[in-house]
Amino acid sequence: MKVPVSWLKDFVDITLPIDQLAEKLTFAGLEVENIEYIGVAAPANAVGKNGALAWDREKIFVGQLVQAMPHPNADRLTIVRVDYGRGEAVQMVTGAPNISVGDSGQKVVLALEGSRLYDGHKEGREIMTLKKSKIRGVESASMVCSEKELGISEEHEGIIILPDDAPVGTPLADYLGDVILDIKINPNFARAQSVLGVARELAALTEQTVRLPQSWDTREVGVPATDFVNIEITDAKLCLRFAALLIRNVEIKPSPYWMQQRLLRAGMRPINNVVDITNYVMLGYGKPLHAFDYDSLVRRARGNRPTITVRAARNGEQMQTLDGQTRTFSSHDILVTDAQGPVGIGGIMGGSETEVSDSTKNILLESAIFDFISIRRTTAEQKLPSEAATRFGRGIPPSQNVAPARLAAELMRELAGGSVAPALADNYPAPQVIPTIDVTTRDVKRILGIELSTAEIAQILKRLDFEIEAQDENSLRVKPPDYRTDVDGTDDVLEEIITIHGYEKIPSTLIADALPPLIGNRALEQEEEARDILIEAGLQEIVTYSFTNPAHEAQLSAHPNEQDTPFPLPARPYVTIENPISEDRSVLRQTLLPNMLDIAASNLRAASLRNTPRAAMFEVGAVFLTRRQGETEEGDLAQDQEFALPLEPRRLALILSGPRAEKTWQMTRHHTKEHDSKPEESPEMMRQADETPMDFFDLKGIVEDLLAGLHINDAQFAPISHPMFHPGRAATLRLGEENVGVLGELYPLVREKWELPNQAVLVGEFDLEAILAHTQERYIVKPISRYPVIVQDIALIVDENIEAARVEMLIRQTGGALLNNVRLFDVYRGAPLPPEKKSLAYTLTFQALDHVLSDSDAAKVRERIVRRLEREVGATLRSG
Repeated sequence: MKVPVSWLKDFVDITLPIDQLAEKLTFAGLEVENIEYIGVAAPANAVGKNGALAWDREKIFVGQLVQAMPHPNADRLTIVRVDYGRGEAVQMVTGAPNISVGDSGQKVVLALEGSRLYDGHKEGREIMTLKKSKIRGVESASMVCSEKELGISEEHEGIIILPDDAPVGTPLADYLGDVILDIKINPNFARAQSVLGVARELAALTEQTVRLPQSWDTREVGVPATDFVNIEITDAKLCLRFAALLIRNVEIKPSPYWMQQRLLRAGMRPINNVVDITNYVMLGYGKPLHAFDYDSLVRRARGNRPTITVRAARNGEQMQTLDGQTRTFSSHDILVTDAQGPVGIGGIMGGSETEVSDSTKNILLESAIFDFISIRRTTAEQKLPSEAATRFGRGIPPSQNVAPARLAAELMRELAGGSVAPALADNYPAPQVIPTIDVTTRDVKRILGIELSTAEIAQILKRLDFEIEAQDENSLRVKPPDYRTDVDGTDDVLEEIITIHGYEKIPSTLIADALPPLIGNRALEQEEEARDILIEAGLQEIVTYSFTNPAHEAQLSAHPNEQDTPFPLPARPYVTIENPISEDRSVLRQTLLPNMLDIAASNLRAASLRNTPRAAMFEVGAVFLTRRQGETEEGDLAQDQEFALPLEPRRLALILSGPRAEKTWQMTRHHTKEHDSKPEESPEMMRQADETPMDFFDLKGIVEDLLAGLHINDAQFAPISHPMFHPGRAATLRLGEENVGVLGELYPLVREKWELPNQAVLVGEFDLEAILAHTQERYIVKPISRYPVIVQDIALIVDENIEAARVEMLIRQTGGALLNNVRLFDVYRGAPLPPEKKSLAYTLTFQALDHVLSDSDAAKVRERIVRRLEREVGATLRSG
């Protein structure tokens, strides 16, 4: 949030240097992320964006136009004389379109010869020094400035016209110079989401009293009906308070310069005086307002007094909002309606039929407090983030509803010429109750670790506008101010005490007892080992939301039905979220894959703009399964099945797609004339240059590497059929007698649902806890043989229904200690093989630990392997 220091000074005196002010706010929890200097010099030690140009106090002033005369040699130029309180007026030539011959009296910005300004005729921010010159025969040594030339904005079509009360002769740095604090407002500082809110914190930190407008009164409570409007609230939970004021005979026009500048410096674009006033009150005082065209409401009421009703939307109800979009609502959205239907989304955006236009004369000003949970959800679903929704979404005290509305109405009277109806319509069904809270010196010592007397505690809390009542010498009874609805318990009060006292004053305390022994968590260590193995294999770890919705997970099946689940376990009911932020995040996930596929799709689309799209990622995280009858364990807090906490098994999911390796600079080297032969490539470079698309066996290989790295050697892969996977390109992973996961290539229909590229997408999901249960803390380390290996290939013809995994198992069992490794490198179907046959080709690596292996030794083992395969699976050697 951008806070101009000039605005902050309306509420509290600023006596500290800016860097110390920023430090004090940051230590109190209002983190100043950046400081921007406008027209004033930044200190030498300033950090961040510091505004490159300071306005010279001896050369740039507030001036007053004395005379505007025609240029003798140019129709589009004007000769002007400007007084700046230093004697004789200065003459210069200008081409500003908002100065005409005969003008006088306007307050302008005057820059004298030698001033350093931005060049208004060039792109960007190029600094120039103002020099005396002749413009079409007329001498000009000074300049009346535009906003661009001063660095205020990019506007350079006309010069700045200052307010009539601008003091002539004042250095511009003193009049318009400013410092803007960019403050990070964390959720626990919702009270500070306005200039007034920051001023209150600063006043408490510096022991000052906040200055409020004379009209500021939070005690007034009106009545729901007046002669101009009736207000109804169907559910006090949806709308805690709704007030309305009528302002008649307004004139829609631009806001005054001072208001436009405040809005711009706070990060908001000026529109017109009415809209700007509502934004000004929101930014300055933290209360979003909405202006209706009152005559439109009367027309919709057929000439009668309008009735405004706040209610929940009906499913499918529609309204066109101010941005021109027709939006559809559901029952958890809050609508502001009249007899004809919706006229606004509560706390978010108004409807187009009642918006304020240039022809508006009468305004109904709305000030309301809506349910912040509903606003968060609607904002997310409708994709309508706004400054107002952010403030409503963090909660606004009902007591702060009327005073900002009256202030806005008074500004509309001053700046738009309107007359304010004396009555206030105010429906306040459940007035705010302010709690009383007991605080003791023992609480302060026990929780904060500091010793404060009740007098010191009372002094701190009075600076925060708390009401104090002494109970005894060690305890106080306090009541927070009505704008602090976030304070409702002792811990909240203690947080306020330490914020003002200073976190940096908490003394360091050493532990008196001996440190307890550190006990390793084997499960976490194993998870980290698995992560390390996958990262070494070239995968990136990602973390996705635990929230999803059932329809999103159902997309994993090409032909969804209740029996299909991504993981090979029967389906369970979802764990639902009581107050979801959106329908897309309404339940806890039962699989990691859908949210991962969202990330993969986004990355692949972005990568396709640069080169061949590629993804290689994994996630380790919990899924959430409702317990079945009998699964509630002894010791659970809730033995009742309905209230039992869900199971949270840990899962591992993988996604691969695209080439085996991304292009690197080595792969794009060009040969030179001096060295035009192909450079020698290392195995690593050859691996990097592999642009072959990844397939099922790449995914299977990574899983095998993971199991090998965890010293698990009883794994088996068995083919499966599942609507998530491409037929014939999927398998289940078995450890012993247990299925622990599935892997395969996504079915094309499933791939299309995520708008993934037209290339193979390999996915797998595994029960990580079950996998890690098969690891052993102790395992046999096999020494590395120093003797050479013998490598032989063997091609076997087997029936189509014979699994390659079974053949490999038989080869390993038969090869014994001399068979170092087995790798399937080719599967062939087609002529001259019969249709019911296939060829499996393996590379066999033989090696002995204690002697040099001869070819005859390897041949004997190979022969035993062939005979067993002939006997058990009917295999024959393939010739040719």
